[in-house]
Amino acid sequence: MGILTSITTQKTEFLNNKSNQKRIEIMRKIILIIALVLVSNTFFAQTVFDKFDNQDDITSIIVNKKMFSLLSKVDAKDKESQQYINLIKKLDNLKVFVTGSDRKASDMKSTAEKYLKSSGMDELMRINEKGKNVKIYVKSGASDSQVKELLMFIEGSGKEESVLMSLTGNFDLDELSALTDKMNLPGGEELKKASKK
Repeated sequence: MGILTSITTQKTEFLNNKSNQKRIEIMRKIILIIALVLVSNTFFAQTVFDKFDNQDDITSIIVNKKMFSLLSKVDAKDKESQQYINLIKKLDNLKVFVTGSDRKASDMKSTAEKYLKSSGMDELMRINEKGKNVKIYVKSGASDSQVKELLMFIEGSGKEESVLMSLTGNFDLDELSALTDKMNLPGGEELKKASKK
């Protein structure tokens, strides 16, 4: 009983000391801020582009982790198919939004630009060719060739459609050509160019 009383007394004295209370309060605030930043970045990445799903004039393709998991169970008949299966095992989410509407394209562009300001992504490449302005951004993983997130925006003009694509997971940039070949994604040629960089 004497030891328990002594520990309780020391704890009470520690907590009653005003400078210690300030330190504890500051530590709580720091922990809370760190937790909010981590959660909000993850949450923001998951939902910022979802507003384009089910909108008129926007075609959307959304593939989640569960679907990638199912696709990865397919038997590979050749080396190219095996590369594709190896890649999709590493993917979490794919979101592709395509529109021919200038107004919707402008909204997609401004949303992507806002996201890029807070996401910590680096520009991988920029292409301006035949009326298309293509920008590809990545968030690196453990190494320079490892990618946690890829964002591509193709700003079409005239008859060209605009494309916004977000891909998350933990994959190698060199593997992207397998994905674009098998899934026939809009902007696939631009992604092939990026994977060769």
